[in-house]
Amino acid sequence: MMRFSTRSMAETLITALDAAASVTHKGYTFLDNDLKPTDRSFAEVCREAKRMAGCIRASGLGKGDRLALVLSSPESFVLSFLGCVGAGVMPVPMYPPLALGWLDSYIDRAIGILRVSGAKALLTARDFIPVLEPVRARVPTLKSLLDIETLNDMKSEPDACEIAMQPDEPCFLQFTSGSTSAPRGVIVTHRNLIANAKAIVQCLEADPDRDRAVSWLPLYHDMGLIGFVIASLVAGIPVVFVPTIAFVKHPGVWMETVHKYRATITFGPNFAFDLAAKRASKLSRINPDLSCLRVLGCGAEPINPKTMESFIDAFAPYGLKPSAILPSYGMAEATLAIAFDRLHQPMRKLVIDRQDYESRNVARPIAAAEEPLDPKKRFELVSCGRTFPEHEIRILGENGESLPEGRVGEIVFRGPSVTPGYFRNPEATRRLLKGGWLHTGDLGFILNGDLYVSGRQKDLVIINGRNYPPQAIEWIVEEVAGIRKGNVVAFSVNGDSTEKLIIIAETNMTDNAELTKAISDQVRSALGLAVHRVVLVGRGSIPKTSSGKLQRRRTKALFEEGLLGCPAGRPESSSTDGMILS
Repeated sequence: MMRFSTRSMAETLITALDAAASVTHKGYTFLDNDLKPTDRSFAEVCREAKRMAGCIRASGLGKGDRLALVLSSPESFVLSFLGCVGAGVMPVPMYPPLALGWLDSYIDRAIGILRVSGAKALLTARDFIPVLEPVRARVPTLKSLLDIETLNDMKSEPDACEIAMQPDEPCFLQFTSGSTSAPRGVIVTHRNLIANAKAIVQCLEADPDRDRAVSWLPLYHDMGLIGFVIASLVAGIPVVFVPTIAFVKHPGVWMETVHKYRATITFGPNFAFDLAAKRASKLSRINPDLSCLRVLGCGAEPINPKTMESFIDAFAPYGLKPSAILPSYGMAEATLAIAFDRLHQPMRKLVIDRQDYESRNVARPIAAAEEPLDPKKRFELVSCGRTFPEHEIRILGENGESLPEGRVGEIVFRGPSVTPGYFRNPEATRRLLKGGWLHTGDLGFILNGDLYVSGRQKDLVIINGRNYPPQAIEWIVEEVAGIRKGNVVAFSVNGDSTEKLIIIAETNMTDNAELTKAISDQVRSALGLAVHRVVLVGRGSIPKTSSGKLQRRRTKALFEEGLLGCPAGRPESSSTDGMILS
C-alpha cells in the first residue's frame, strides 16, 4: 500500500500543485496526433501553469470568474486548466468542435453551457476562433475569445500573486454528460477533488515509484481529468496522455501505448473495451507485452460482462492478466469515483433470477450448478465492489426507506467527494441532495457488501407490469450480426393495452428486412418479449453524450417526432453528443 507523501496531504489543488513542483524526475508525457512525445516533469508543469496563471490574470480575469476551455491538445488543456486554478479562475471544460457537419447543434449546446456557467471568456485554439465566434453575441457574459497560441507566446513571468483558496471553495465546473437530462454544471470544490483523488490512489494502491498510467480519455470529461490529471498530480504518478482522436481513429493505440511505456494503470468506458478487442488481432505485428498492466479499470455503468470477457480473451495471448480488470462505478456529482471492485482478483460476475429481478425488485443469485441455459431466466451483472473510507453507499426503496441486501432500489451516496450542488440551479440541487445523501438516479443492489449497478430509474422499460433494464435488451440485440455494439437503444411507448417495445439500432448493412427479423427473433427467443418495431439507422444516428453514453430519452423523443429511421449509412440526426467517442 502506498504511503502518502506530504504533497498528497494538500487541502486544495493549489497547495497540491505547489507541492508537486519539487518533483523533477517524474511527470506527464504528452503525445501529439502523430504520437510524438513531449515530456514535462511535474516541476515544469507547475512552473508553466503559474506562468499561464499570470497570462490569464493579465487578460482581465480574476478570482471566481469562469473561463471556458475548448482545447483538443492534452498538453494545452492540462496547462490551461492548472493555470486557471492557480489564478483562482474557475475553468469550465467543454468538448471541441471536431466535426464540421455537426456545428449548428454544437454551437447551440455550447451556448447553453456558457450561459449557465456565466463564462466571462473562452479559451481555444486559434483555428477554432472563427467557428466559435457566433457564440459571443448570444452569451451576454462572454466578453472575449482567447487563443492558446497567444497565451503561449506571452512573456509573462510566473504569477507571483498568491491566491488564497479554502477547501470548500469551488475549483471548477464539471458539466454533466446529459445521458438522461439537459447538462448541468456540477460544482467541484477543492475538498471534493482532494478527497476523491486520495480515495482513488489509496484504493488502487498507486505508488509513484512503481506505477505509470496511460490515458486517451477526453480531458473535458471527469474520468480523464480527475482520474488522470488531478489524482496523478496529487500522488506524483507519471502519466502518458494519448490524444482522444488518436484512439478514435485507431483503437489499437490504447494497448500499443500501454506496451511501449510499460504502463501499470489505465481506464476506459465499456464501449472502448469492445472497440479495442475488435482490433486486437492487428496488434500481432508488434506482439505487445501487456503483463505490465495491474489495473485495467472499466468505468461504464452497468458493465457488460460479455464485453469484458471478450476483451480478456482477445488480449490474454499478449500477457494480459484477468486479475487486472477492475470494474468501477462513479459519476460527476460524486466528483468521479464511487466504488471500485477488489484489486488483484478476476472480475466477479453474478447471475440472478431474471423474473425475481423484473417483477419483485429482488436480486436472487443462481448457483453455477443451477444456472439455466434459457436466457429468459437469467440476468448477468458485474460487481463494482465497495466504496471508500469516509464514504457510504445505501440502496433506497420507492418511499425512501433503506433496503436490505439483495433488494433493488436507487443507489445513494454520501461523503466528502459529494458535490455541494449544481451551479445556480437550486431546484435541481434539492432533487439531487436529500438528507445529506446524493441521489444518483441509478438502480442497483448490495450483495455480500458489494455493489451491483443494473440501470437508471428513468430508463426502465416497463411491459406487462415488469421492469426490464434497457441494457439487458440492448446487449441481446448487439449479438445479432451486423449491429454496431454499443449503438442500440431500447425503450417502450404507450400501446392500446400495454407498453410496446421499440428497438433502435445502428448498422451498415443494406438488407434491413432480414436484419429486422433477426433482431425480433433474438429478443423473443432470449426474453420472451415481442418487439413492436425495429428501427435501423446509419452510423452516428443515435444521440450520445460527450462521454459516449447513450441518450435513451433523447432517442425516444426523436423517434416519437419521426426524426429517426434514416437509411443505414446515412445518419440524419442533428446530435453532436458523442461524436468524438461514438
